[in-house]
Amino acid sequence: MKKGHAFLWIVCLLLIGNIAASQEKPKVAYPTGYRDWPHVKSMLIFDQKHPLYNPFGGLHHIYVNKKGLETYKKGGPFPDGTVIVFDLLEATMDQGAYIEGTRKFIGVMQKDSKKFKETGGWGFDAFEKDTKNSFVKDGGKSCYDCHLGQKDKDYVFSKFRP
Repeated sequence: MKKGHAFLWIVCLLLIGNIAASQEKPKVAYPTGYRDWPHVKSMLIFDQKHPLYNPFGGLHHIYVNKKGLETYKKGGPFPDGTVIVFDLLEATMDQGAYIEGTRKFIGVMQKDSKKFKETGGWGFDAFEKDTKNSFVKDGGKSCYDCHLGQKDKDYVFSKFRP
């Protein structure tokens, strides 16, 4: 192959790679250190009759970074940079008390109105168990579809528990 043809092939491959990369869905970052963030609330879904038991049965802990804390307290739309974490753990019974079991997943909402225009300004992801392995395969569309019912609350279900 001539040098000119090899150069053209390299340029074409780079262009194709750039086009493919630009079409990828924006990703939500794993929330490192979230257990040190302000705690919003906890909840327990323990009854199989609850409509969200499968897949959300267990003990829920909700955390928010400092950027979104005031909005949780006062209301209104969350500012860009807000990150909300939904830490879901198994709830097990031990001598009459529900206690934390193994982690099921960590759900994350990240507010960036430019990056996540298609999903109300929020990026959604979930990381399985105690790993950083994402299992949301549709760019957060299914999460967003569920959160649509909370549009008047900036797509957020949880309320701050003072």
